[in-house]
Amino acid sequence: MHAVPRGYVYNFTISSNTSLIYKPGIIRDDANNCLDASVYTAPTRPSNPSHIIITTSHTGTWTRTTEVYIPAQYQRGTAAPFIVAQDGGLQPATSTQLFTVLDNLIAEHKLPPMIAISIAPGGQDAQGSERGREYDTISGDYAEWIETEILPLVEQKTGVQLTRNPDGRATLGISSSGTAAFSMAFYHPELYRRVLAYSPTLVNQQWPQNPALPGGAWQFHDAYAGPPVPNENVQGMNAPTPSILPTGTPLFVRTARKPIRFWFETGQQDLFYPDVTLADGMHDWVLGNEHMAAVLAAKGYQYQFVFSKNAGHVDGPTEAQTLPEALEWLWSGYGIQPVK
Repeated sequence: MHAVPRGYVYNFTISSNTSLIYKPGIIRDDANNCLDASVYTAPTRPSNPSHIIITTSHTGTWTRTTEVYIPAQYQRGTAAPFIVAQDGGLQPATSTQLFTVLDNLIAEHKLPPMIAISIAPGGQDAQGSERGREYDTISGDYAEWIETEILPLVEQKTGVQLTRNPDGRATLGISSSGTAAFSMAFYHPELYRRVLAYSPTLVNQQWPQNPALPGGAWQFHDAYAGPPVPNENVQGMNAPTPSILPTGTPLFVRTARKPIRFWFETGQQDLFYPDVTLADGMHDWVLGNEHMAAVLAAKGYQYQFVFSKNAGHVDGPTEAQTLPEALEWLWSGYGIQPVK
């Protein structure tokens, strides 16, 4: 039995002080250093439980580590396909386990020799945090940050070349970073066309609230379920004249089908906010993922949705059981030459 060739992992650290898109960073002061205390005790706007008010966030500096996995089979001087993993270091599926699975699947010729770029989050969690700002904001900002600030550093520091072909680029995330994975491909399909996510936070967790998309990631698959949103003084966003913005059709419904391939999973016992102040009809992880699957099916997307019985949020055993097959499915068709 032959030993599987092992890839090399290169590490480097970056700071918000060098960023253009995420400078300055955000730090939230949680009482008694209790994780997410400011979120669980935060009030909401009168008569609008979908609009949470966070007063404990302020500018600050974050640092994060990026790990770059380079397979043993990579040929220097060639442009390699790659996968960008968010929440690097928080879950094995986004770092160590991912690298081991790639070692084995590449050796078995089930995946092409690909680079894996595992990026740690900016810091903390949920509304008012740097991590929440990056992952739960429904826009193309995070993908643009990766493209303009991270990928050039990866090439510069490791000497690898990364493909510009969007079909050879994938993105992976868990929980809120799973939402970021969806946003990266949705807003920039010219950059990413393969998405893998565990328990993506397809709920209303965007902060500050965007009056044009007040339901955050919930509006990927469903209409905004809250009351009308005045288009004035929303977290510092002012309109020339007060008005009521339309809630809009879900994003995936009102846009033409994009050339994206989705694999995502949710657990039967995934999250649901018990906080009464957030009972806005847009905080059920299971329902959000099920509705996303229905929308993708109706639009004719290539997708695979796994519903894991008795599994919780970002369930470790589920990740271990499914990650190899998920990656194989995700990369199906890559590099296959058309029949002439």
